[in-house]
Amino acid sequence: MTLRSLHDRAALADRFRRDPAMHLMELGDLDDLLWPHTSWYTVSRDGPVALVYSVGSIPTVLAFARPEEAARLEELAGALAPVLPRRFFGHLTGAAGKVLEAAYEARPHGTLLRMALTDPDRAARHPSGPWRPAPLDRSDLPELLALFEQAYPGNWFDHRMLDTGQYLGARQDGRLVAVAGVHVHSAVYRVAAIGNVTTHPEVRGQGVGGACVAALCRRLGQSVDHIGLNVRADNATAVGLYRRLGFTEVTEFAEATFTARPATDRPTERPTD
Repeated sequence: MTLRSLHDRAALADRFRRDPAMHLMELGDLDDLLWPHTSWYTVSRDGPVALVYSVGSIPTVLAFARPEEAARLEELAGALAPVLPRRFFGHLTGAAGKVLEAAYEARPHGTLLRMALTDPDRAARHPSGPWRPAPLDRSDLPELLALFEQAYPGNWFDHRMLDTGQYLGARQDGRLVAVAGVHVHSAVYRVAAIGNVTTHPEVRGQGVGGACVAALCRRLGQSVDHIGLNVRADNATAVGLYRRLGFTEVTEFAEATFTARPATDRPTERPTD
């Protein structure tokens, strides 16, 4: 079993297009904006691929596979450990995270669902009510950061995503009170992953979050074929909203921060007789 680094964008795209709902993030990260910050690894010719994405305060490692590929994903995780950063944020399906715990201490952040938009007509019919979501740009960044600080502290936000034109915000009396944006968007690879969905506590329950997400789905549908998102599995309100908008579950995965163990703390194999 040999770990291989992958550099052929076209070949990676071919792999991920076999299951685009499962691999939205990977396809989006092939785009010119994000590609320079990525590294890709595998141990098999046509099996799972791990992505190391080096943007933000710590790198993100993403490794998704369907249940029938779980064993090969675990093999990949074991081979990957020696080349991973000392500290990283992981999104991993199956038992891949458990494999890494031989070399890393994991701080779990819970279970998330990957959901995909499978019935876009629901989003198209979703009522906007009094809200009129409108595009945001770099000039809105201070207001957007203030909203995140008040309503979604600690969220992961890449400022460059504003330049995609795929962030929509709703205002009340001129003040930004809700937003829906993207973590990745690629018109080339025809995928988008919605993220940074945030509503100010003062207007929650008034339909503004749903109006922003529905409007964003309609907007994204003009440039991509596959739309998805990640949501905490225990956030029943958000999961219910996304289902009403036409999203269905694709997979669940574990989210955790991994920190390398000192060599003396790592388990060692017992010698055999």
